[in-house]
Amino acid sequence: MTNNLETENENYKKIEKVIKYIDENFKDQPSIDTISEYIGMSKFHLIRVFKEYVGVTPIQFLQSITLNYAKEHLKESKSILDSSLDIGLSSSSRLHDLFVNIIGVTPKEYKEFGKNVKITYGYGATPFGEALIGFTKRGVSYLGFVDSNNENKEQLFERFKEIWAKADLIENDDEAQEYLNKIFIEKEKFDLYVKGTNFQINIWKALLNIPNGSITTYQEIANSINKPKAVRAVASAIGSNHIGYLIPCHRVLAKSGAMSGYRWGIERKKILVAYEALKNN
Repeated sequence: MTNNLETENENYKKIEKVIKYIDENFKDQPSIDTISEYIGMSKFHLIRVFKEYVGVTPIQFLQSITLNYAKEHLKESKSILDSSLDIGLSSSSRLHDLFVNIIGVTPKEYKEFGKNVKITYGYGATPFGEALIGFTKRGVSYLGFVDSNNENKEQLFERFKEIWAKADLIENDDEAQEYLNKIFIEKEKFDLYVKGTNFQINIWKALLNIPNGSITTYQEIANSINKPKAVRAVASAIGSNHIGYLIPCHRVLAKSGAMSGYRWGIERKKILVAYEALKNN
């Protein structure tokens, strides 16, 4: 299992490099020959690796992350939150069908920054790059990705430590990798043990209602909690999410369809959105 994730981790790095190049040269609509020459791979090898990982070719992927594509899917997703709330979280069509429950810290634990909370943490490979995961007996307490442009390993750890400043932190990379295997390979169900205000937790719960392969807007999230004027507060709460992927903040876009404002790298956000959309078709 670990070898599979390590291979996918290496493939992700190559794919991220492709996406970054496409982003920077989007107006030129680069050909597969141009892309493969830049990456330093034969176009056949690039297509094979890319398709094995994502399910489509680099050019199809390029088309899937255009602004027009995002806009169209936002139109389709306009009432997705209302629908999913009507269906209920236990439905097979709920967005994040792997993870069923968010548990908030107690007021005392929140005030004391997790004092006396035992958290095991470590780094490991995932299909979307190297990640830092923290977990307790009550559930996953942190999941963040190492990003060369935004947060290196040291910065990522500092952010993790800032959230759980007084917790009892125990490093164990082997256990961390096992936990990541359960999430990304075995698809086990987990509780999520989060530290946030009531408002933040309500927003994070709303994110779990966005179906897999769908996207929505900050405005629609605000509408779903009956606070249509609280878009900025909603955006702030989404930005403070400390459990990436499992609480799918990557599925929220600006009203224009623009993909911006992802803590763990805009290329990763685009990969996650397109990966889920294409895998869901």
